[in-house]
Amino acid sequence: MIKYPDIDPVVFSVGSIKIHWYGVMYLLGFLAAWILGLYRSRKIRGLWTAEQISDLVFYGMIGVLLGGRLGHVIFYDFSRYASNPLEIFKVWEGGMSFHGATIGVVIAFILYARKTGKNLFQVGDLILPTVPIGLGAGRIGNFINGELWGTVTNVSWAMVFPNDPSGLLRHPSSLYEFLMEGIVLFCILWIYSRKERPRMAVSGMFLLLYGVFRFSVEFVRAPDAQLGYLAFGWLTMGQVLSIPMIVFGVAFIIWGYKKYPLVNGINSDDIAYLGKFSKKGKSIKKAAR
Repeated sequence: MIKYPDIDPVVFSVGSIKIHWYGVMYLLGFLAAWILGLYRSRKIRGLWTAEQISDLVFYGMIGVLLGGRLGHVIFYDFSRYASNPLEIFKVWEGGMSFHGATIGVVIAFILYARKTGKNLFQVGDLILPTVPIGLGAGRIGNFINGELWGTVTNVSWAMVFPNDPSGLLRHPSSLYEFLMEGIVLFCILWIYSRKERPRMAVSGMFLLLYGVFRFSVEFVRAPDAQLGYLAFGWLTMGQVLSIPMIVFGVAFIIWGYKKYPLVNGINSDDIAYLGKFSKKGKSIKKAAR
């Protein structure tokens, strides 16, 4: 076994105010999305401004926080929060649902797209390759909190989590998710999106890969105690919620390549956007250089 590194979940305190690693990890994720979003936006001049990227990250942050928390409440522990509504606001204790955050972000992106005259997939294809950094950071936050441990195992890297009342050796599943949903997903998406892809393809690839990685890790991640396994002695809520992501991911990739082929290496909706907002009549190739 490997000894669990008992890290204080509180970074520092100022009077009664406590700054938790869990919250810091979210901030790092949003900061990474902003920096990498700016970098990606500069590759296609005229489509995005620095101010638009900042606004987009802000919209996404609201979607993540509200959707993630409400998703956890609804999908994973509704009876508890219905009995103690004030518990909903204790986000520093953990309790965020990625699938709920996804719904929140989609709503935020739709509102933002309408505001800027873009469409949902122009927004998603730009910013989603930056998201795995935040996902990985969040999993590190879970690990520091000593939560979301895995199933019982005897592998040589098993750990005993301090918050686990059973005191059994378990898979460090949050670290598996950090590796798959954070590092691996980021590397694949970043490389894939470096070249212009048909509209919807990058968003679809994100949904597909995250869904597959999450579905797989759930086999060694202990189900939430209040839910247990939903069926077959192995099916978890996380897997149920990941299936639509896989289905939509595959559908978006196929639909994108069939219905929205590139025009001279550029997406047609980008051409339309540049044509609509360009007052000087710059050539598309120069604008996209």
